[in-house]
Amino acid sequence: MRIDNALVRSLEQAAPKPKNADGGDFGEMLMDALKEVQNAQSQSREAQNAFMAGQPGVEVHDLMIAMERASVAMQLTLQVRNKALEAYQEISRMQI
Repeated sequence: MRIDNALVRSLEQAAPKPKNADGGDFGEMLMDALKEVQNAQSQSREAQNAFMAGQPGVEVHDLMIAMERASVAMQLTLQVRNKALEAYQEISRMQI
C-alpha cells in the first residue's frame, strides 16, 4: 500500500489546528508520522529505480534495508490505524 501526496495534503487541510498545553497536537503528530512513512517509501522507490538502472554506488543490501524499512513503517501505520478503529468501534458500542 502506498500513501499518495493527495491523501497527505487532504489530511493536512482537514486536520483541526488546536494546540494543547504541551505545544503540540495529536493531528500534527499523526501528519508527521505519515510523512515519515511516505519518505521511507519514496526513498525505497528511488533506491529500487537506481539499482534497476545499474547506477554505481547502489548496493543490494542498502536496497533491501530501504525496502524493509518502508515495509515495516507501513505495517506499523496499518496496525496503529486498526487499533484506533477498534477503539472507536468499542466506544461507539458502549451504552450510556
